[in-house]
Amino acid sequence: MNRSSTTQFFMNRFVSLSKNSLVLIICFCIGIYSCKDNDAVISDSPKQDFTLYNLEVGNFPPPTIAADNPLLVEGVKLGRMLFYEPLLSKDGSITCASCHQQKFAFSDTSRFSIGVRGLPGKRQAMAVFNMAWNTNEFFWDGRAHLLRHQSLKPIQDELEMDETLENVVAKLHNNQTYRDQFIRVFGSDEITPEKISLALEQFMNSIVSHQSKYDRFLKDSTVFNESEKRGFALFNLEYNAFFPENSGADCAHCHGGNNFENNQYTNNGLDGDAEIEDAGRKQVTGADADNGKFKIPSLRNIALTPPYMHDGRFATLEEVIDHYDHGLKKSQTIDPALENTRDSGLRLTEQDKKDLIAFLRTLTDEVFISDPKYSSPF
Repeated sequence: MNRSSTTQFFMNRFVSLSKNSLVLIICFCIGIYSCKDNDAVISDSPKQDFTLYNLEVGNFPPPTIAADNPLLVEGVKLGRMLFYEPLLSKDGSITCASCHQQKFAFSDTSRFSIGVRGLPGKRQAMAVFNMAWNTNEFFWDGRAHLLRHQSLKPIQDELEMDETLENVVAKLHNNQTYRDQFIRVFGSDEITPEKISLALEQFMNSIVSHQSKYDRFLKDSTVFNESEKRGFALFNLEYNAFFPENSGADCAHCHGGNNFENNQYTNNGLDGDAEIEDAGRKQVTGADADNGKFKIPSLRNIALTPPYMHDGRFATLEEVIDHYDHGLKKSQTIDPALENTRDSGLRLTEQDKKDLIAFLRTLTDEVFISDPKYSSPF
C-alpha cells in the first residue's frame, strides 16, 4: 500500500470512528436526558408524607389529638380542600364553608342555614373553631361522638348537602388532584368515607382562635378599658341574692375556662316544660333528665356569631343578657344555678349590661377570621 493509499485508509477509518463516536455521544446524551426525565416523573409522583402539622395554640394547653389521626401537613391540606369542595353536595351548590363561614368565626349568621333544595335546617349552625379541645360529643345534642363522625352527617342530611357518601367517593375519585392528595395522606389513591372524615377532622382540629383582645389582656392588663374590665369582673362574679352590691352575672358558671365553655349540656330556661318543641340532648340519650338540654357553646368570637341559642331566637347580645337577667322559664330540667336566679333575676343595671357586652366583644379574634391558612385553597 503506497503512502497515498495508506493516508486515505486512515482518513476513512477516522471518519468512520468519528461517526460512530458521534452516534455514541448522541445516544449517551439521550440516555442522560431520558434518565433525568424519568427522575422528574418519579419525583413528581405523589408519595405519602408524614410531616407533622405545627398547631399554634397560644395560651391554650396542648390538645389531646386522637392517636389514629395525628395532624399532618398534607392531611390538613386535604381536609381544607374538602371543607371548601362543592362536590360534597348533591348539586354542587354548597360546601361545608357555606354554613361555616370564616368571617363569622366559621358559623352562619342566618337563623337556619339553607340547604341544596332551598330548605332551612332545624338548628342554628354552630361555630367551628377550637374543636381540638372539645371532649364531649358534637352538635347541639351531642349525637356525634367524634369530630370525624360529625363531618359526614351534613353531607347525608336531606336538609343540608343531601348527597350519598357513595356518590361523593365517586366524584372525588374522578379527580386526579384528589387521588394524588389521598396518596400523600394515606399512601393510596383509594378514597373512602372514613378517609374523607379523617381529613375533615384534621382540618377542623387545626382551626384555632387564640389571638383576641382578651388574650392580649392576659399578658398586659392595661389593654382593657374601664368598661371592659368591669364587664370582665361581672362575668366572673357569682350571683349573690343576699348581698346585691357584691353580686355578679355569674356567666363563668357555664362559660368558664380558656375557651369560655364547659363541654356540658344544659337547659338554660328558654322554654317551660309544655313549650319545649326540641328535646335536644334527650333525643340522643332518651333520658327525661336531658329534656331541653343543649351543648354549651364557646363565647369566643360571640360578637361575630349571631343569632344566638340552638334555634337562633335571639338576634343580639342585648337580648341574650336580658334573657338571663329576667327571662328564664321554669322547667323540670333547668340548670340549678339558673333556677336560683329565676325569680329574683340578676338585677343587672343598664350600665352592667353595657359593660358585659364590652367585655364579650374583647373575645373577637380579628386575626383568626382573616387567616389565609383557614380560607379556601381554590
